[in-house]
Amino acid sequence: MTQEEFKLLFDNHFDSIRNYIYYRSRDEELATDIAQDSFMKLWEKNLDFDEKPLRSLLYKIASDLFISKYRREKVAQKYLVKLEPAVDDHTPEDQLAYKELTTKYETALEELSEKQRTVFLMSRMEGLKYKEIADRLELSVKAVEKRMSYALSFLRNALGK
Repeated sequence: MTQEEFKLLFDNHFDSIRNYIYYRSRDEELATDIAQDSFMKLWEKNLDFDEKPLRSLLYKIASDLFISKYRREKVAQKYLVKLEPAVDDHTPEDQLAYKELTTKYETALEELSEKQRTVFLMSRMEGLKYKEIADRLELSVKAVEKRMSYALSFLRNALGK
């Protein structure tokens, strides 16, 4: 696909992709980000130009990106909800330390690669065994172990332990 063809596709479909995600999320910024990411992913695929199939592919990419983002946030929220009750009975200093730690954790989690973060969250938040993760992601158990090892090492360093 040439740059001119890509521009034509972008001009014709960006707003409809953004509106589609906005309808699902009710978040304008998220909808714009996902629409932009969808076009970037399409560009990276370097496919031949045929507007109808590419339009369908854009909707598929946007939907997948939205679902991925939604799942990540849902898992992170589930983890934070598990931690919150433990803080309620503590002093303001404890609560401040908790808040700082959760901020560090969220930041460190975002700094992991998508692959490492996915494996880490599936293991720690969903409680899946390495074999189950490997099956779901169509990876070898060794690859899951390697990603998990790196994620744990990175998080330990980021959280200062």
